[in-house]
Amino acid sequence: MVATGLAARLAEARAGALVGREPERAVLDRMLSGAADAPLVAYVHGPGGIGKSSLLRYAARQAELAGRRVVPVDARFLDADPRRLEEAATPACAEPGTVLLLDTFERCQPLESWLRDTFLLRLAEGALVVLASRVAPDAEWSLDPGWTPLFTGLALQPLDAAQSDALLAARGVPAGQREAFVAFAGGSPLALSLAASVPLAAPDAPWKPTGDVLKTLVDRLVGDVPGTAHQRALEVVAQAHVTRESLLRTVLAEEETAAVFSWLRQQPHIETTPEGLHPHDAVRTTLAADLRWRDPERYDDIRVRISVAALQAVRAAAEDDALLRAAEWMFLCRARSGPDHPYDWRAHRHIEDTPLRPADVPDVLRMAEAAEGPASAAAVAHWVHRQPEGFRVYRSAGTPAPLGFMAILHLAVPLPEDRSADPVVAAVWDVVAAVAPLGPGEHLGIRRFAVYPGRHQRPSPLMDLISRRTIAEEMRTRGRAVTFTVFEDGERWRAYLAEAGLREVAVVDVGGRSQHVFGRDWRLQTVEQWVEHRVRTVAPPVATWPAASPSEQPVGRPRRAAFEEGVLEALRRWHAPREFATSVLLRSSLVPPDSADPVADLRAAIITALDALQVDPAGVKAHEVLTATYIAAPRTLKAAARRLGVPYGTYRRHLATAKDRLIEQLLSPADAVVIGARVSRAGHPAPRRPEHVG
Repeated sequence: MVATGLAARLAEARAGALVGREPERAVLDRMLSGAADAPLVAYVHGPGGIGKSSLLRYAARQAELAGRRVVPVDARFLDADPRRLEEAATPACAEPGTVLLLDTFERCQPLESWLRDTFLLRLAEGALVVLASRVAPDAEWSLDPGWTPLFTGLALQPLDAAQSDALLAARGVPAGQREAFVAFAGGSPLALSLAASVPLAAPDAPWKPTGDVLKTLVDRLVGDVPGTAHQRALEVVAQAHVTRESLLRTVLAEEETAAVFSWLRQQPHIETTPEGLHPHDAVRTTLAADLRWRDPERYDDIRVRISVAALQAVRAAAEDDALLRAAEWMFLCRARSGPDHPYDWRAHRHIEDTPLRPADVPDVLRMAEAAEGPASAAAVAHWVHRQPEGFRVYRSAGTPAPLGFMAILHLAVPLPEDRSADPVVAAVWDVVAAVAPLGPGEHLGIRRFAVYPGRHQRPSPLMDLISRRTIAEEMRTRGRAVTFTVFEDGERWRAYLAEAGLREVAVVDVGGRSQHVFGRDWRLQTVEQWVEHRVRTVAPPVATWPAASPSEQPVGRPRRAAFEEGVLEALRRWHAPREFATSVLLRSSLVPPDSADPVADLRAAIITALDALQVDPAGVKAHEVLTATYIAAPRTLKAAARRLGVPYGTYRRHLATAKDRLIEQLLSPADAVVIGARVSRAGHPAPRRPEHVG
């Protein structure tokens, strides 16, 4: 009697804890009611922890309340043996109206055809079947005209925010603490339940998952992982917005990338989309939190590798895809976002980013005047004439009328007509002359306008696209020394821009309205260094704007950083000579001032320095490693290691040492480096002379 009472109370408690799933429960209720058009077999599927077993328990309770016999079978204990499954499910073949519940069916997935075509045909009259599996049903259920009316697939989706909140409320979690739980769990009932089971250290303490919770979640959500390469791939999937095979190959440098990617596609917690692979939110959050807890250094290393690969993808993308690739990079920075953060990385397909058309000009001028006044509209009119290619216009998808616009200007020479037409650009040139003068071949970029009448510069999908376009432009442009961005609403955006390394350098009056100018010097931190620094969880501050005038600031460290990155970029792009046309090294003394072919001379200087390394055994090894990695161009780093006959870990250490040795060789006194140009206090270029860097 006690056991019966306990079982009843347990079933009642479980039924009360089931949140959401109304459409799925309605299907099961219709099946149990015996409706003539109801299916006889329901196949519940979804990733681990999504609530499949809870739905099966609901079906069991409803069946018992309806007076039906329930035959529960857990496939974990059947070893994919048809005889054991048949033995466990035999009662469903003998008693009419029985409900067969087959849980964890992914363990018996090879038996799916046998189950459908052989065993289920033996069931007693009126018997019902509910299966639960991480793996979706095969297509034969739907292709067979006999099974089509008798079978239904129930794909379980994550709980929404309201349902997640309701589940936590049922578990007794106070309302003020639920937001952190919901954000972590990604709609996974298992993750929500486990998180709710861990008491807070203090009533007001912020909630964080413990190591035990993370381990349990990884085991339950992901299951068994075949090997180290598969585990590394999951670490990438957890960080990248979308994972393609090319990203795995770039980040992991593993030869078995194709096989591992194929394995990922088959996992129930991974969704395959036209863009690539997306993990279930709970799986992404759990894997990332678990790695960060276990190995913070590797966590950062994976993020940096993905960030560098994303930069390469932005640079290689066609113009139409550049914003999408930039958004994928910006996804890595989403952890800094909160409810009040001004940027939202998600897609905004209802707004289009398009070039300026001649017919747009009247609307652009009207919007500028409406948002920022006549003086700003006059500046827009000047730049629409001078650099129409720098303007982007935003429209509702499928409609021609502009909603807003922005402009990114490329400037190399301070022309009097530009200064007189636009006080912001005049102020920018004054700032550049004072503290960040341009060298030969350099230019500055300025995101001059961001106009959206009505909302103007408040956070919005349109402003998100403007931010995305600005970052894509920075990543793709070569030879840019200094960048500026201008906001009328500077107070709202100041903290966001500071995170990105942009410092407020001027406030300019334009027709009685203040325009705030923020700037950064890419010669102090290159784009390549920035994308690495930006995604690290703990990164020391880096100077991105000169602290003093050129005559007062040291030139060694920032110049060396640019030079080192230039050497590494040259090695990475050795087999794409056209890419050398924008190399920072072309402005170094590696290239004679009167060179007839600067690119050829630069490549020759690098080869000469590479050959000069062979003065001792360590130098010979450095020469071999660099040649095997970059000059011979193997398909992967592991292939280069095999060519050299050394273990991969040893090869990586040799490669790092070899790069340092080549840079020192190129920086030797015989090859003194000049990058950029010194400028006098009056703002005029000083006589060019060698500057030793190091």
